[in-house]
Amino acid sequence: MDELSLYESILQLKYPWSVETVSLEKQDNQIIVHVVRSPSEPLTCPTCSKTAPGYDHRPRQWRHLDTCQYKTIVQADVPRVNCPEHGCLTIEVPWAEERARFTTLFECVLIDWLKDTSISAVCRHFKISWNAADGVMRRAVARGVNRRQLKPPTHICVDEVSVKKGRIYMTIVSSPEGEVLHVAKDRSGDSLNSYYETLSDADKTNLAVISMDMSPAYLSKTLEVIPEAKKKVAFDRFHVAQSINHAVDLVRKQEARTYYAELKESGLLGNRFLWLKGSDKLTAKQKKALRAMSCIANKTGRAWMLKEHAKQLWNYETRGWAERGWQRWYLRAVRSRLKPFKRVAASIKKNLWGIINAIVLNANNGIAESINSKIKLLKSRARGFRNSERFKTAVMFYCGKLDLYPATHSNE
Repeated sequence: MDELSLYESILQLKYPWSVETVSLEKQDNQIIVHVVRSPSEPLTCPTCSKTAPGYDHRPRQWRHLDTCQYKTIVQADVPRVNCPEHGCLTIEVPWAEERARFTTLFECVLIDWLKDTSISAVCRHFKISWNAADGVMRRAVARGVNRRQLKPPTHICVDEVSVKKGRIYMTIVSSPEGEVLHVAKDRSGDSLNSYYETLSDADKTNLAVISMDMSPAYLSKTLEVIPEAKKKVAFDRFHVAQSINHAVDLVRKQEARTYYAELKESGLLGNRFLWLKGSDKLTAKQKKALRAMSCIANKTGRAWMLKEHAKQLWNYETRGWAERGWQRWYLRAVRSRLKPFKRVAASIKKNLWGIINAIVLNANNGIAESINSKIKLLKSRARGFRNSERFKTAVMFYCGKLDLYPATHSNE
């Protein structure tokens, strides 16, 4: 096989395209592959596929996979046609997508690398610019979103994720299967509504479960937009437990200041996380330490018991028993004479209907929280994002479960 046939096979070229020349430029450490189109083959409009007269040729080049240690560049004078209906357009080439700077095969390899490592590492390895790698990601996400054929959702999870310091957040809507469905700027009701606007009226009606935290902005917009939302909104167990744990920690801090000397003398200081840990995860030694601390800091001991009581309430299955259980917990909390728990109890009473929905519907935001953790890892690996659009692209690229590859190498 000669060099021309070799590169025709590598580029998967078929008539009317063929390799005319292959040249090695040692000074630039690259190989130039010049591709031509047979002039005898009629030109067609890329939009309507009708035969159209030629207009002119535009010289273009694409980066291809390296040949040994040499960078490989594909060059071609690409014809433009003058379609009577659609005007002057550039015809398609079989080795690259429209407006792409890389061949399809090279872009597939870049996508594989981007899945496994950071953009900076990909740029160093392939000797491309950061903007070029970002362009590959954006095109891949656009392809994936256009190909996505989602079933009408019956269960969605709504969460917020911090983009960077300064209370800058994004709204993430995902499915229980861990697929990010939508990313929107900010954490306002309008951000969530930008997802609801993509749903038809029938989809909104068929939506059965909406797992979220107790964010007033998300809740008010959901109640406004989604039919019978009071039966569908489920307040996430993680966020309810987080607010109760925060109340335990506030009580602990107050008593730690009051009984600092006694706790220090008994060697029981520095055990903050024991109070926040579940009883089923404590060792015998840790249980003994908690009992000893409760004898000194009895308010914190009461707070811990309230936390453990609330944890058991999620095991109910019927609405009536769950409501009675939470009502008993509420009375214990408001009578505990612990101000942090009075505040938490008031919030839980106000939103109890959504907590009961979560129990009855067996709904939680566990998958959304795992996505949140993955996004935090992406932020750390990328050392932050320049703007919100690049952040959204990265989230959809890594968490959208999209078919990212160019058409000739897609999984369709």
